[in-house]
Amino acid sequence: MVRAREGDFIETPEGLIFDVKGLIHPPDRVVAYLRYFEDPSGARGHDGRKYVKVYSLSDRDAILRERYPHYIYYDNVFGEWLEGVPNNLIVKHYEPTLKVLNLLKNQPLNGIEKEALIFIQAVHDFSGVPFEKLGISGSVLVNLYASESDIDVIVYGKKNCRLVHKALGYLMDKHESGFSRYSLDDLKKLYEFRFKDTRMSFSEFCLIEKRKSMQGKFMGRDFFVRFIIDWDEVTESYGDRIYRGVGYTKIKAKIENDEDSIFTPCEYAISNVRILEGASEASSPIRIVSIVSFRGRFCEQAKKGEWVIAQGKIEKVIKKSGEEYYRMILGAKPTDFMTIKAGG
Repeated sequence: MVRAREGDFIETPEGLIFDVKGLIHPPDRVVAYLRYFEDPSGARGHDGRKYVKVYSLSDRDAILRERYPHYIYYDNVFGEWLEGVPNNLIVKHYEPTLKVLNLLKNQPLNGIEKEALIFIQAVHDFSGVPFEKLGISGSVLVNLYASESDIDVIVYGKKNCRLVHKALGYLMDKHESGFSRYSLDDLKKLYEFRFKDTRMSFSEFCLIEKRKSMQGKFMGRDFFVRFIIDWDEVTESYGDRIYRGVGYTKIKAKIENDEDSIFTPCEYAISNVRILEGASEASSPIRIVSIVSFRGRFCEQAKKGEWVIAQGKIEKVIKKSGEEYYRMILGAKPTDFMTIKAGG
């Protein structure tokens, strides 16, 4: 069994590079989504090979269904069609922590690799988190970065994540060491990029995004930090729970707990749920206890005590003990969203 987690990348014999999703995978494959594919027309490359980057989930699915259908499979535990790479077709496993260690050894560096390492060193210095719990992901990890690429950083372990999150907020608020929060112009660019994949009004978008401490600017370059629990903090194994979609719904709810909102996957405990549109199961009311997303853009989306309007897929979660509950999943469709609303 391959031990891969969110933020890792894996490469296949066809020159496809996938980014790993989540921490729980079937024993015979890794749940991962196409990010780059080898093509002579590609604008990115290394070692004489050219690659095209794929952005939207629908484009990723379409390319695989047309050219590489063996990387799409039906998962009986998650109850849906997913992208995934069989273990025997993984030819390279890219790990963010090893990238940091390699950059530390291979100085001097230039360009984005140098900036990414300075970022890591600043986070290490201000938070006290050891280098081995910090990683570099994204295009830098797989050596397919462009001049305008972001710095994508991973932090592992709950305690470490909270220390780094606090340090980033301080650094951006004080404009120290090259860190700053997004300006209005930055938010406009981010909105234009994300709108096709997650739609909401610009005013709602700004209200949410401007207060996030996991993203911003570093030395003039965009950065995004993904917070991941460490291996010894993972309490669920593949098959411990069964997940089944029961409909698509819009709800209004109150955020009861946001402690896990910075992590990927993020989770918000909710109460006072009112279904505004859509699903109930077998004509009976369903009790939705949380909102969950595997996409980084839904992290830090709402805070404890706030009221939200959210729209997404409803899943029934069935534990081995027979206990059942429902949750909303955000991020699979462009129509999925969560915005802050006046309460009550």
